[in-house]
Amino acid sequence: MTYERLVRPVLFRLGGGDAETVHELTLRWLARLPRGSAYSPPGARRTVFGIDFPNTVGLAAGMDKDGRALRAWPRLGFGFVEVGTVTWHPQPGNDRPRLFRFPAHEAIVNRMGFNNAGARALSARLAALGPLPVPLGISLGKSKVTPLTGAVEDYVSSFRQLYDQGAYFAVNVSSPNTPGLRELQDKAHLSALLGALHAENPAGRPVLVKVAPDLTDAALGELLDVCLAHGVAGLIATNTTIERPGVPTAEAGGLSGRPLAPRALEVVRFVVKESGLPVVGVGGISTGDDVTRMLDAGASLVQLYTGLIYHGPRLVRQAVQATRGKR
Repeated sequence: MTYERLVRPVLFRLGGGDAETVHELTLRWLARLPRGSAYSPPGARRTVFGIDFPNTVGLAAGMDKDGRALRAWPRLGFGFVEVGTVTWHPQPGNDRPRLFRFPAHEAIVNRMGFNNAGARALSARLAALGPLPVPLGISLGKSKVTPLTGAVEDYVSSFRQLYDQGAYFAVNVSSPNTPGLRELQDKAHLSALLGALHAENPAGRPVLVKVAPDLTDAALGELLDVCLAHGVAGLIATNTTIERPGVPTAEAGGLSGRPLAPRALEVVRFVVKESGLPVVGVGGISTGDDVTRMLDAGASLVQLYTGLIYHGPRLVRQAVQATRGKR
């Protein structure tokens, strides 16, 4: 409770209350931590899509896009880390302000727009850092300057560049903050993209698809058919939502946090039932009980983002403890 009572109020006031300023400061602090081993209590290990995870609780993409604090996350207790979303071309993202907190709802709205230094810069940083004590996932997205007609080569270029450095790759076609990106969830676009990635995957690295919570069951079912046809290793459910369930704001962007939890659970259940593929459950996890509900819904792994901002590092260990004995 120290984080919620003492640390969080100070953090939320820094930079005049600008959420992105605090995010940047936090990454700089974490980047100074020395390398350490991962926290992994007995009984928490799990093998999913051929990868051995020290525990089933991961850091979601978006928190550390460029891998600046990679030494810190295993020390906080994460059993895997997903960097990105990274694009082939470096890009600044959307205009600021673009990150907004809603503490009463434990929610965040962001319209970051895949701000990152690009796949080549991430590759260089990973090479200099060396191996992590936990699996590293890499989330791939489309550069904003690349038209939809060039999207496949854009993703493939990043995939080739980072291929030897990721334990798995997440194909992000569901962010609401890059114009036209969600069109890549359509059958024809997704089939072309997954087919091209399969052709560039000689070692059989697990490829996952990250889906939007805003798809209808029919659209999600069609997407799953494409994933199964192309040998996708699993799904990440879900990305942020363009809906505003109970959060009174007109800010544009994707909403994450506690209000997303019910829909995220629905999507996880649907994906597991209709595809049988492993699912990484993400969305609205704020307590150990939330982790239990996500695993009971069928998720094989879980990821944290917004809950970490509101509840701090203690949530990571609570989440890991909640996974013990679960299968």
